[in-house]
Amino acid sequence: MGLRQRPGIRVLLAGATGLVGGHCLKKLLADQDIDHITVLSRRPLEQTHPKLGVRVVDFEHLREQAGSIEADVALCCLGTTYRASGSPEAFAKVDHIYVVELAKLAATRGVARFVLVSSVGADPSSPVFYNRVKGRAETDVSELVFEAVHLLRPALLLGERSEPRPLEDWNKLMAPFWSMFAWGPFSAYRPVPAETVAAKMVELAKSSSQGIQIHHFKT
Repeated sequence: MGLRQRPGIRVLLAGATGLVGGHCLKKLLADQDIDHITVLSRRPLEQTHPKLGVRVVDFEHLREQAGSIEADVALCCLGTTYRASGSPEAFAKVDHIYVVELAKLAATRGVARFVLVSSVGADPSSPVFYNRVKGRAETDVSELVFEAVHLLRPALLLGERSEPRPLEDWNKLMAPFWSMFAWGPFSAYRPVPAETVAAKMVELAKSSSQGIQIHHFKT
């Protein structure tokens, strides 16, 4: 009688069309420890794979997709920009409300671990609107019942995006200059490749550690 094969990990991924999410999906598909990936996306994906399932959803009505969530871990790469969203309220809806709704639904469906891409400087009481929104999302997610919540706080993400982001592109050009001064307590503010963040998410998807953990990237 042969040995029983260890069941693989089932992953729920939101934000797969973004910079980090795209890298994350590629790594999940290539990882033999991952048995199935359910992607929640606002639009269909061109990619197909035997262990990939795509659910096209309206994040305004995410709870209607409750039956689609059968996972051990949820990876959340949801995020937008002021320019793309059109207003501070619309930005907060994606980066806070949608994130928390996803987490609530995952917790209700018995998902054990939640991994969130946040941002360096995230703080619910920050005077900076962007950091305040990110911090509020972290706080609300951390209050839900999961075995583990991992909050990833990268600084400027490096990589090729499908849509133009002029301010971000300018920051990337200046990245070598900023990096010269980002040492010691400021090392977490150094730019980090999006692929590095994605690799950390996949690592944490397979981790058995528990509790609320914050991860910085001191490259």
